[in-house]
Amino acid sequence: MAAARKIAPTDAASLDADRLWKLERLGAPSLSPDGAQAVVAVTRHDMEANTGSTRLWLLSTLGGEPRALTAGSASESSPRWSPRGDRIAFLGRREGAAGRDETPQLYLIAPDGGEAERAVEIPGGIEAFRWMPDGRRIVFVAWVDPTVKGAAAQARSHAAHKARKETGQATSEAMYRHWDHTLPQGRVPHLHLLDLDSGRWRDLFEGTAYELSRREPGVHSFDLSPDSRRLVFAHDPADRKLADGRFGIVELDLRSGRFDTLAADAEWDFGAPAYSPDGRAVAFCASHQGRKHTMPQQLAVWWRDSARHEVLSAPWDHEVQAPLHWEEDALALLFTAEEHGRQHLWRFDLADRRAEAVVRGGWVSAFDKAAGVLVTLADALDHPSRVTAHLPGEAPRRIEGFNDALLADLPALRHEEFWYEGAAASPDAPRDRVQMWLLYPPGFDGRRKTPLLHVIHGGPHTAMGDSWHWRWNAPLFAHAGYVVALVNYHGSSGFGLAFKDSITHRWGELELDDIERATEALLERPWADPRRVFATGGSYGGYLVAWMNGKLPAGRYAAYVCHAGCFDWRSMFADDAWAWHSRELGGWYWDVPQRVDAQSPVSLAAGFSTPTLVTHGALDYRVPDAQGLAYYNTLKAQGVPARLLWFPDENHWILKPRNSRQWYREFLDWLAAHDRKGGRRRAAPQ
Repeated sequence: MAAARKIAPTDAASLDADRLWKLERLGAPSLSPDGAQAVVAVTRHDMEANTGSTRLWLLSTLGGEPRALTAGSASESSPRWSPRGDRIAFLGRREGAAGRDETPQLYLIAPDGGEAERAVEIPGGIEAFRWMPDGRRIVFVAWVDPTVKGAAAQARSHAAHKARKETGQATSEAMYRHWDHTLPQGRVPHLHLLDLDSGRWRDLFEGTAYELSRREPGVHSFDLSPDSRRLVFAHDPADRKLADGRFGIVELDLRSGRFDTLAADAEWDFGAPAYSPDGRAVAFCASHQGRKHTMPQQLAVWWRDSARHEVLSAPWDHEVQAPLHWEEDALALLFTAEEHGRQHLWRFDLADRRAEAVVRGGWVSAFDKAAGVLVTLADALDHPSRVTAHLPGEAPRRIEGFNDALLADLPALRHEEFWYEGAAASPDAPRDRVQMWLLYPPGFDGRRKTPLLHVIHGGPHTAMGDSWHWRWNAPLFAHAGYVVALVNYHGSSGFGLAFKDSITHRWGELELDDIERATEALLERPWADPRRVFATGGSYGGYLVAWMNGKLPAGRYAAYVCHAGCFDWRSMFADDAWAWHSRELGGWYWDVPQRVDAQSPVSLAAGFSTPTLVTHGALDYRVPDAQGLAYYNTLKAQGVPARLLWFPDENHWILKPRNSRQWYREFLDWLAAHDRKGGRRRAAPQ
């Protein structure tokens, strides 16, 4: 299919970091109003230049070749089709007469081509946007100085902040940084209304205490009514903003300027509101945080006729994911939800409150529907994301082939879903069934001894699914010659609330039991060699391999890799999610120091003995890099073989092409150096 790049004839038929970074990465699709075309952002990377560029492509849902809509080396994202079908809006940092945009700005382009035009220039840039249903206006998210009013005053405030010579960040806020960036000093995220004909815009929250989430003020934070007269958004009414705040649902009448709270409860957290096609209802996600912090997001609906809301999916033990998409008849909603290591697209019928999977994963990560046409973006263990069209009465059909040529000569990898008896959640309970994915190297026949590699997920309340992972790519590890094991230990998402909540206040206990039982089950297979077993993990997975290093005897695992791992829960209080600690660990470290310390790998330091590669990024605010440095220094002080890979310019993830290639090289070299193949280890990296 067109749009797929040709692979160089010199490339070997294996998946390594170089080939991984040649693959194109697809964004969420947006459908035209008639359902005939989808627009997607496609990112390509250049390993030599150490850069990436994103352009927009049009995909026909009716058949035909993909067509490039934009060109060049610009950074473009979040394309959304106009309700009239005449324009596509997107965010971009593009070259103009005054140079390249410093921050993302809003651009418009006609679907039949031509040059994109900037719709407006906003100091500080735009975070997200939605088209008004009338097709003449756009509502966007931007950070503003709440102490001044008017566009001119905002521009002056932004210019003054930008021109300052000081670099210190002074704040009295409890929440001041997120993932890898400090939150804009003295600014809050507001919704703005832009008239495209005049180019004028106004701050809809100006002079009020309303604001969107400071952590991720994205497109799912708000929605616009079908008659273009109202908008609805999620807002935290607390004066003190925390990372785990309880949001309510608020509606704004655009004509009168009146704000009305539709749903608010101190025990619940609400978000991702979505108007029904007739405007008579608002669906949203609801999590009963007052009951447990691990409570899943459930589907709730507020009805205009009764001015009341109701949680509808409570009996269904799944977590509802944004966005929520109403069917045209307003009788059902579409959304994604995990189930046993897969993420499906579900249709939830309001009348009988029943969910049915309409598109099964792999991992359905995004979707859109218009005029009866559905498009999905989904990946799996054996392929990166693909766009598929689902037309009424027809079989699903791929509508792009961006990566097909790059993957065509790779041998197929066998993978399987394996269930086994894991830990028991309590002493008097039966052992729970635990899921594990296994991915085998090319040409695997089970007769030769093959090393086993655990790749342990983070979270802890996430899962290793039947999904492609760019930063911890299981097929790449399999191509390097390992049987890759992906265990969805106790605490993982997608297996029900009881399983997810079972590790609360006792981190490490059940997870270690699950991983060890997986290792025991796999060592019974004829290909397994107990001298060639490795364990690796990132974030909470890094925590678990540090925990294993202190809990398990020397030689149980040949080597560990700990990426961005949590090491000491007291010093972890420097992270951006500190408000969450007491719920997971069972109290604040100053109130229950023994309980907190008992869940920290640092308390097991005397038992460390297994060679470990520690990797970390200095811009990691979720797990500050002092965690990795402290773990590495402890290993070195004790004489345990250890190696450090530290990036001054990376965050919780390694995102630059050349840094990622270095990370994969160090990762695989470390394992190879401690592989006892033939009874002898290779030389360790220096």
